[in-house]
Amino acid sequence: MYLVILLLPLLGAVISGLGGRWLGCWGSSIYSTTCVTISALLSFFSFYEVGLTGTSCYIELLPWIESGILKIHWGFFFDSITAVMLVVVTLVSSLVHLYSIKYMETDPHRPRYMSYLELFTFFMLILVTADNLLQMFLGWEGVGLASYLLISFWYTRLSANQSAIKALIVNRIGDFSLSLGILAAFSLFYSIDYSTIFTLAPILDDKFLVFMGFKLHGLTLISILFFIGAMGKSAQLGLHTWLPDAMEGPTPVSALIHAATMVTAGVFLMIRFSNLLEYSPTALCMLTFFGSLTAFFAGMVGVFQNDLKKVIAYSTCSQLGYMIFSCGLSSYDVSLFHLFNHAFFKALLFLSAGSVIHAVGNEQDMRRMGSLINYLPVTYSLMLIGSLALSGFPYLTGFYSKDFILELTQSTNSSNLVAASAVFASWLGNLSVIFTAFYSFRLIYLTFLNNFNSNRILAGSVHESSFLMIYPLVFLGVGSLFFGYLFKDLFIGLGSDFWNGSIFVLPNHNFFVEAEWLNLGVKWLPFFLSMFGLVAASLMNVREYFTLKPSRIFSFLAFLANKKWFWDVIYSKFLVVPALRLGYVTMFKTLDRGFVELSGPFGLSKLISSWSKLIIKIQTGQITHYIFFMVLGLSFFGMNLIYNGYSIIEVNFYLTSFFFILFFFI
Repeated sequence: MYLVILLLPLLGAVISGLGGRWLGCWGSSIYSTTCVTISALLSFFSFYEVGLTGTSCYIELLPWIESGILKIHWGFFFDSITAVMLVVVTLVSSLVHLYSIKYMETDPHRPRYMSYLELFTFFMLILVTADNLLQMFLGWEGVGLASYLLISFWYTRLSANQSAIKALIVNRIGDFSLSLGILAAFSLFYSIDYSTIFTLAPILDDKFLVFMGFKLHGLTLISILFFIGAMGKSAQLGLHTWLPDAMEGPTPVSALIHAATMVTAGVFLMIRFSNLLEYSPTALCMLTFFGSLTAFFAGMVGVFQNDLKKVIAYSTCSQLGYMIFSCGLSSYDVSLFHLFNHAFFKALLFLSAGSVIHAVGNEQDMRRMGSLINYLPVTYSLMLIGSLALSGFPYLTGFYSKDFILELTQSTNSSNLVAASAVFASWLGNLSVIFTAFYSFRLIYLTFLNNFNSNRILAGSVHESSFLMIYPLVFLGVGSLFFGYLFKDLFIGLGSDFWNGSIFVLPNHNFFVEAEWLNLGVKWLPFFLSMFGLVAASLMNVREYFTLKPSRIFSFLAFLANKKWFWDVIYSKFLVVPALRLGYVTMFKTLDRGFVELSGPFGLSKLISSWSKLIIKIQTGQITHYIFFMVLGLSFFGMNLIYNGYSIIEVNFYLTSFFFILFFFI
């Protein structure tokens, strides 16, 4: 059963891609959707068997690489973390496949699209079920490849190609760091198997690695390298620039990338290696610092976005920041619980945005929409549910995980470095709550409630989506309403043994009990901040009651956020342009076209051209001249004809001289 969960998406990808010509658009769509749906159903059985009954499953298939002490095999490990990820990935993927059947019905390349979606799902499943670092890295790279193929699916669009290349290159930085982390782990543990690494981590806590004369704490170095890898995949501040541009792909792709697969890979990596992170306070502080900054930055920038999909994209970036700094607070189970909840309401938001874009003729600027509540009442209701869940409205799915993360930041003390960093995360996390509620309801107002800002022809063609697109939205809407309540005691309840040792937390890093006994006002603080953001968004959109007169400071901050804090400009000016100049001016023009060509083929051809002019002068056309050169050559040949020190022909000097004189007279 466990292997079938992985093989069905691979089978669907191969047959849909290679056999799409014979299956047709509908055949490949139905076949691929069926494969991933069966995989999702089997994932529920694995969730019951592994998660609820506490029975971990380990499968070793066959050897892969054997070189000295390095022995790697194809193996799969199913524990509680894997079971939760399997449900999230396969369930959201099956809904995206079903949604895509109708959304992409007019695209002639639907078999290729469905094949890419299945391939994406397969590599994500390889990533979360691997039992060693190299196999995990295979899935990690495969997810990056599939994202490149999906973002550039409409490859005739220049912006799609540029966005795909940008995503690939930015992720190369994180992938390179992750590969270095794998090498560092092997040099410390002499193995890359999870079981060996997790077992030896407490024993090797005092070991150091020497690099260029510097002694570095082994577990800290590995944890930091892994975190930089996670920064690329999970779009943390510094390596986040690819995420908003990934919206160039079809909208269902955005739902799959942002909700269940690629961006959650980095968070999963941090949760999986909790055994290493717990022994590195430095790495935990880095997670808390970058995660809280990412949440704050993405929330501020999302306020000033006008593209419907980019607003939701920046909200994904912000929520990933919450998950990362929750890991920095050693609350890995809360982070995974928020990942689980986030997958449903974020997929709901993206697919609802796709329904809106599909209805208004592929228009994505919210300022050109408005009054769609009259045309799309079902989509409006579901998108409102998703926005409320994202904002942490009480008793919806996002409330049970997001608010608890903020409570954990308040339940620590400043007795150590990790706990002190929680104060920083608390401030930025609570400020991000205001931004999240503001841009969520700004989206609702501009898209559904404000005056209609498009033309009358478009207004006559706007209609609600079909059943194949509405059904996934309804299912995700139900999940956004109830899943947080249904699973909170199982995932993060006091005394719950659901994780069964798959997550490791040191006793002095556990703040759960303190969070339960926080002051009631502190517990309700995120709700009041969310309501403040909601009211601010309402006042700014009900213009007859409120007019904003910005000050200079506010104008500067708004300008800075609208320009995304100039991250793209800084990268372009100080990294991209110098690299291109180095590659073109120095490497290409000076070395390749200059030194290499002059000393190679180009220079040789010039030299041969000069020699050929001399040879032309020798070619007189007179037979006596030709006989002269022939006899001259034979004479030199006779004088030097020696093979391995033994004469083949007895060389007679006088005979050779005779031939030479004879030739001269001729």
